[in-house]
Order: sequence, then C-alpha cells, then structure tokens
Amino acid sequence: MGWPSNSLIGALLCRPHTGLPSGEGQRRLGTSKPARPSPESAFSALTCSIRPASPCSSHVCGGTEEAIPQSHSATRAKMSMMNSMSRMRGQEKGPGYTQTEAVLGESMQRFGRELGEDSSFGLALIDVGEAMRELSDVKDALDMEVKQNFIDPMQNLHEKDLKEIQHHLKKLEGRRLDFDYKKKRQGKVTEDEIKQALEKFDDSKEIAELSMFNLLESDIEQVSQLAALVNAQLEYHSRSTEILTQLSSKMDERIREASGKPRKEYVPKPRPSLDFSITETHNGGMHGARSPGARSPARSPARSPAPLDQPSCRALYDFDPENEGELGFKEGDIITLTNKIDDNWYEGMLHGNSGFFPINYVDILVPLPH
Repeated sequence: MGWPSNSLIGALLCRPHTGLPSGEGQRRLGTSKPARPSPESAFSALTCSIRPASPCSSHVCGGTEEAIPQSHSATRAKMSMMNSMSRMRGQEKGPGYTQTEAVLGESMQRFGRELGEDSSFGLALIDVGEAMRELSDVKDALDMEVKQNFIDPMQNLHEKDLKEIQHHLKKLEGRRLDFDYKKKRQGKVTEDEIKQALEKFDDSKEIAELSMFNLLESDIEQVSQLAALVNAQLEYHSRSTEILTQLSSKMDERIREASGKPRKEYVPKPRPSLDFSITETHNGGMHGARSPGARSPARSPARSPAPLDQPSCRALYDFDPENEGELGFKEGDIITLTNKIDDNWYEGMLHGNSGFFPINYVDILVPLPH
C-alpha cells in the first residue's frame, strides 16, 4: 500500500491566500501570539505516525504464518477445500492440518505394537508415540488460537482499516487538485465554485484526519492482540513441558524395568549326528570297463573289514556296474586285488565275481606285489 510523501502532504494542506497577514507578518506588526501547532503540522504528524502501520502489519502477519504453518492463508484455503470435500462425502470433520508430531507418533505406536509386549523398546515406543500425539493436539490448539486472536485481526487491520485511510487520502489529493485548478482560473470560475471546492477539500481532510486519529487511538486493540499471541505461545510451551515431563518419568520407569529383567543365556541346540555303521551288500557280475569319471560316487553305510591276508582294498563309495566287465560293489566292501590295468583301473574279485573298477572308488589296504 502506497502512502503520500511529506511533500505531497504539504501540497494537500495548501489553502488559498485570504489576504490576512501571515504569522511572520503578525509578529512584525507586534500582534503575534504564542506559537501553537498549526492544523497542517498536526495532520502531517498523523500521517507520519500512520505510515509504518501498513508494512508492519504485513510483515508481522507473514512472519507469524511462517512460524505457525496452519495459520498460513494458502494452508487455510487447502484445509477449507478438504473440509468441504469431507462434508460432501458425509464425514463429520475433515482431515485438518497434519502436524509432524502426529505423523511421528503414529509411526512409533505402529512399530511398537509390532515389536510386542515382550520388547522393552516396543513398549517405550508406544509411550513416546502417545506423547507425540498429545503434543500434536497442543500444537493444533496453538495454531487455532493464534489464527483467531492475532492473525485474523491483524489482517483485518491491514486489509480494511488501513486501506480505508489510503482511500480517504487519495480522495483528499483529488479534491486538492480540483481546488488548485479552479483557483488558478479565478475570474473564469465563479467564487461559489471555488468555495465549494474548498469545502469539499476541507471535508475530505477532516474525514482522513479522523480515520487516522481513531486508528492511532485504538492501538490498545493491537496490544491486546499481541498479548493473545504471547499467551497462546506460553500455554503451548507449558502444556508441552508438562507432557514431556510425564514422558521422561515413564522412560525412567521403562529403563528400570528393562534393567530388572533376568538376562537369558544362549544355549546352542545339539547338532544332528550321522550313522556311519557298515552293512553287508551284494555286487553285480563282471562287465566291460568304462571311464572312472562318468558318474559321481554315492556314499553308503560302511561294512566290517575282512581278514587282510592278500592284496586287497576297501570300497569308499557305491559302484553300480553299467558296462560289461565292471565289478559292482557297495561302500565298505573288501575287494581282492588281482591286477592293475592302468593308473585309473584295477581288476579284482568280490563274492566270486571278477571285474574292473575305478581306482578312485577304493582305498588300498594291501597293495599288489611289484
């Protein structure tokens, strides 16, 4: 909002020359009286006093809205739209402004319940989450109190009272210009028109002066509104201190409970054992030789050792013959060695059957003579 400069104020206060001696002329004539503030200087003082009110109210409202997000005009517009949508859907109350404390409290309580009653940390999370929700309610109350008792009145001052004063000052400027125009055309403009222009100028000046005077004299209202802001902040911090003090006592109690719980010791579970006992098996007949790397060996229960009075070996794995000339056996079987075919194959006998078998399937007990 623009306000008239000091030079413009002086121009607004110009009056037509009446032919009477000025104050300086009266002093020269020896008729001067004690100096008193002129109406022009009083009007100028009023205007200078009221000029900072507009930027002051604008900046104070803006700063308060930054400090208290819910009081911000854009936020209020969004909340109003959401409340309207809620009413259209048949809900009693809209979602309102979500405080960060409420979001944090809900998250803490949810995870506290998931951890269960056996968890000291889970129980503590539930306690803190409940306190966060209470702090959110206290902050909601602060937001509404500040909006109703400080933000709204200050915005009303800025958007109504100060704009009305500005309107009167602009009207006063227009009537001053009209009076100056008619005064310069004196002789072409009747004296009644000039007097009428002067009367309109004086009327506008009185109205503007009265509106500025009333605003300055009613500053007790602005002081009361500022006190409402301070009291709302005091109530918020007092209630927050009370909630956090109670929460601190609960946390101390949770610490004592967790410290008093008997500590459990980890007892490892016994590992399962494997049975490596030797069992009797039967072989297949003699078949043809094959490559030892064709199949991977499979373990089977171990067999009892036989007397070692001749070249022999013990089977490490089951070997099932697939080709003619192979000698089949089971893990643990004692095989009599009859010949070494090459570095990979032996020839031996088991249960009257003769055949070939891979060296890597057996463990030599009594080697063949060189």
